[in-house]
Amino acid sequence: MALSRRTLLGLAAAVPASAALAACGGSSGPGKSGGATYWYLNGQPQEGVRSGAVKAFNKANPDTQIEDTTYQNDAYKTKIKTAIGAGQAPTIIWGWGGGTLRAYAEAGQVEDLTSWFGEHADLKKSLFPSSFGAATVDGKIYAMPCETVQPIILYYNRKVFDKVGVKPPESWDDIMALVPKFKAKGIAPFALGGQSRWTNMMWLEFLFDRIGGSEVFQAAIEGEKNAWSHPDAIKALTKLQDLVKAGGFVKGFSSITADSNADQALLYTGRAAMMLHGAWSYGIQQADGGDFVSSGSLGYMTFPPVEGGKGDLSDTVGNPAQYLSLSSKAGAEEKKVAKEYFAKGVLQEEEVKQWIGNGSVPIKLGTEKLLAASDNADFLQFTYDIASKAKVFVQSWDQALSPTAAETLLDNIVKLFQLSISPKQFAGNLNAVTNA
Repeated sequence: MALSRRTLLGLAAAVPASAALAACGGSSGPGKSGGATYWYLNGQPQEGVRSGAVKAFNKANPDTQIEDTTYQNDAYKTKIKTAIGAGQAPTIIWGWGGGTLRAYAEAGQVEDLTSWFGEHADLKKSLFPSSFGAATVDGKIYAMPCETVQPIILYYNRKVFDKVGVKPPESWDDIMALVPKFKAKGIAPFALGGQSRWTNMMWLEFLFDRIGGSEVFQAAIEGEKNAWSHPDAIKALTKLQDLVKAGGFVKGFSSITADSNADQALLYTGRAAMMLHGAWSYGIQQADGGDFVSSGSLGYMTFPPVEGGKGDLSDTVGNPAQYLSLSSKAGAEEKKVAKEYFAKGVLQEEEVKQWIGNGSVPIKLGTEKLLAASDNADFLQFTYDIASKAKVFVQSWDQALSPTAAETLLDNIVKLFQLSISPKQFAGNLNAVTNA
């Protein structure tokens, strides 16, 4: 499915800055002459899988090494855009596809891989078909889909719910009714790393869908005039502020970063009852939360309906995959090494097993038996079902929109959560950057 300006919504089949960039060298060692460079996100357990794939490739190709460097999520988003704009990008560019990839492609900053995929048809057929939507611009493929499918999930702490004597929400009204019950017990209803901005965005993504259906954001991405002022959009923005005013989020959420995983710690330590976050959060909680996951204390569900809403409950949002692009400024030898990595280093058997072991669903087809045999089988099946049964899988908004519109979106979401602008002001500010 091509990611044209009028084709954002992914067909179902199948994260996210400071001047101190917190970069650290990868584990593969320095690249040799004729090698390639590769930047990607750090943070366990995902970083270990990524670096492991690089190590395996370097071991098999001792004369053409890949030199990897890692960055924290928010710092990376700034660093990579600056480097690409200055013509100093790494050979291999890790990303989320979508609007940002479109901007790179239209500026001639990333390589057109369409003919390469034509020569590697079996490789293309081995991946989730829907993963190519956010990799495709005007019918041409500019990125290699990789890693995992990552829908956004509503997590909850079963022990906290039992302690307070309440049940998981089945509607938006239930969410609002739970807020005072948790607050009365000194428990934050929702953990949130609000300083990172994109974490706040996930709330609007679901409220827009559940209230107005997928068409509301589709109209915005297509640049329809005053799309953000649609009555259902204003209703969604208003309900979000109702939750903020009710004290639905942990105190001080605006100063908590997602990169620190402090929001996730609030959930598994019982200081927060719920958290809206990506499928990748499961592996982090499993790695950092002691026996929280293994004991069955972690609960998870899809985002509930909003009374009177038009959205289909199968709809989801998140990342259909992650993506590797090839810098057009790279030398011929570097490009050759990168393409070899795409063909023989990405989603090989050991990497697939590691993703599954971390509680993730790889975008590789034919993994059903491995998923079922995993210690994380229940969560993996839950994630697989969301991705494979969704009528609409919307790419994360900050990646679907153009970089300029995305930045305006994120800035205004912060103001919305801080109650410093009204829903109508938010809509007006977004209309100004997305109107065709």
